Amino acid sequence: MGRAEERRARQRGGRRAAPGGRRSSQEGGRGGIRRLFTWKKIVGTFFSLCLLGMGAFIVLYMMIDIPEGNADATRQSNVYKYSDGSIMARTGEVNREVVDLAQIPRPVQRAFVAAENKTFYSDAGVDLKGTARGLLNTVSGKGAQGGSTITQQYVKNYYLTQEQTVSRKLKELVISLKLDREKSKDYILAGYINTSYYGRGAHGVQAAAQAYYRVDAEDLTVEQGAYLAALLQAPSQYDWAVASETGKKLVKNRWNYVLDNMVEEGWLERSERSGMEFPVPKEPKGDPGMAGQTGYLVNEANNALKKQLVADGSAEDAKQADALVDAGGWTITLNIDKKKQAALEKAVKDQLTGKLDPKEREVDADVQAGAVSVDPKTGAVVAMYGGVDYLKHYFNNATRDDYQPASTFKPVILAAAVEEGAETQDGRPITAGTVYDGTSERPVVDGGRKVGFAPENEDDGNYGDITVQTAMNKSVNSVFAQMGVDVGMERVMETAGKLGMDVEGLPAVPAQTLGSMGASPLEMAGVYATLDNHGRKTTPAIVKSAEHRSRTVTLPDAVGEQAISREAADTVTSVLTGVVDDGTARRAVRDNPLRDGQQVAGKTGTSDNNKSAWFVGFTPDLVTAVGLFGEDDEPPHKQVEMYGAGGEPRVNGGGFPAQIWAAYTFGVTEGTSTFDLETKQGAAVEPSSEPSVSQTPTEEPSTEESATEEPSQSPTTEAPSQSPTTQAPTQSPTTQTPTQSPTTQPPTAGDPEEPGDPGQERQGLGE
Repeated sequence: MGRAEERRARQRGGRRAAPGGRRSSQEGGRGGIRRLFTWKKIVGTFFSLCLLGMGAFIVLYMMIDIPEGNADATRQSNVYKYSDGSIMARTGEVNREVVDLAQIPRPVQRAFVAAENKTFYSDAGVDLKGTARGLLNTVSGKGAQGGSTITQQYVKNYYLTQEQTVSRKLKELVISLKLDREKSKDYILAGYINTSYYGRGAHGVQAAAQAYYRVDAEDLTVEQGAYLAALLQAPSQYDWAVASETGKKLVKNRWNYVLDNMVEEGWLERSERSGMEFPVPKEPKGDPGMAGQTGYLVNEANNALKKQLVADGSAEDAKQADALVDAGGWTITLNIDKKKQAALEKAVKDQLTGKLDPKEREVDADVQAGAVSVDPKTGAVVAMYGGVDYLKHYFNNATRDDYQPASTFKPVILAAAVEEGAETQDGRPITAGTVYDGTSERPVVDGGRKVGFAPENEDDGNYGDITVQTAMNKSVNSVFAQMGVDVGMERVMETAGKLGMDVEGLPAVPAQTLGSMGASPLEMAGVYATLDNHGRKTTPAIVKSAEHRSRTVTLPDAVGEQAISREAADTVTSVLTGVVDDGTARRAVRDNPLRDGQQVAGKTGTSDNNKSAWFVGFTPDLVTAVGLFGEDDEPPHKQVEMYGAGGEPRVNGGGFPAQIWAAYTFGVTEGTSTFDLETKQGAAVEPSSEPSVSQTPTEEPSTEESATEEPSQSPTTEAPSQSPTTQAPTQSPTTQTPTQSPTTQPPTAGDPEEPGDPGQERQGLGE
């Protein structure tokens, strides 16, 4: 075929024949697709779908009427139970007083509009883009959606439910459009402000004004109104009395956002705005039914349930989760064991609060206690102590994470070393028998280079060359600072995260080896429960079950996959038995008459400047973390030192915390048990291999020296029937020590955790 003929064929829609007289199947396929999806058909289909959608929406608009308000009618009580099914508490009374919009200062009204919906006065009551996004997310199961208008939120709060379904969202859209047409903006705004939940059991702006500022709504300032408006985004997270440092930053940012929007909309003078200061809310007044420990337990159960509702997509965000739980109708069974809970409360009273006398010593009023007890095999939180009384101290000390865990972090460093098969600077494996220089303020080195960190041991004690086991027993800062660098601080922080600590965003620097980050007793109980559970990730769970008439909540398994190897976890456990039997916890735990042969592992901790003191200990069946925190008794409740509290020169982890732990644990333990350990390093006894040290070992220590510096028995994977330090070694150790003897002998007391003279207030002094 010539070129002219070919051109004419293409113009007629023809195609040049394929070789052999066959038409290309590919070309034929393309032509078929083009004929099927022409632009006319696509446009026609699009308009048909639009018409169908419009028709369906018109039908919905005609069928759905504005219902009667049901917010009060459907509200029910929540019932909270102990693990045995007995009733712990019942909540549900609505704290609400409706006020006319005219009683609310105009600037305060504007603050709510500026916070939630700047176009409120001009829009049609709906955010079509946000609603469409919410519908798509609901259909796809993503759960979260963007914000909606004040009208839509009012409709959801007052006329509908918090259910996350397509039908509910469509009803919300239709009712919002109708309400905006039939009612004034002031009517809608008043309804929204009066039905929203603000936290602290307050529904509506009048109850919120009283709960947070002890004033009526008509007396609110612009600054206070902006805080209440900001609070609506996340009432539980933004309540200043219980907010974390992150929560406080977020709510302050939100508060500034509200005021800046008011300036932008012309509702607030810029000069007036520039002089405003954040209005810190008053201390909360608790519900009398929440007295004692009940309020702490109920609040923590609510928080856990809310997080799960968001996690499984039942709630779009924290705000909706608050509304779902607050709406009532829940039966929540906690893992709390009634007998263990009573025993923990009694232990704190007998060993601490009963000994504090603020009239005699002002510092005694500044001591706060928090504790969490966990079953390591199930993750169940069987007991929790949040403070002296929920009505007197609203903040839960068991879950607060604003104090340093101090030396209770040291086992994490050792776990990382064993897990990673880490070595010292000269290439020797890090084990319980590895020898380090325990000299106070010894500069930490990395590859022969000083890293600019030289932590001081407690009381500036010098220990010279000692094993890792002894360094753990005596909690020697200089040893673990160097070990952290030897392992690699990135790996140490990664291991901390695997064990259950919240380390996101924390720098991987040597100072973290002192436990300088924040952590809660709940968090540390989870870390040690994972160690106790042979390395399987164990996340403390306070809620056993949550039932509701209209929804089902499936709680995640508290015990997960292997976080670290069993060898690493069991090695750390074996070393921690030495802290009890030959270290900083021996006075309160080893020699306790109630112990009766029970094997125990644990670690003490005392933070910088004596602002916190810890003991986290465990048996094979129970893990309990006890923390004491120095908190100023007067607002704004800053962290303070505890020197002199309880008549002791210094509050140490081996003092009150360990005493509380022992009284509780030995009081609820039935019979005795031993750790089932799979480790080559034994149960806190003399290591079987030569201690690793940077120098070549040449001398053998004397029997006397080994009796004080080294454990006393030969290695075994089984726990010893009695404390290994109660007997002198039967023969000289077979291992060797470095050529240089310790620069000084350990302090004569042999226990840096036992109360003594206050040390200097320097970084790293805390044990």
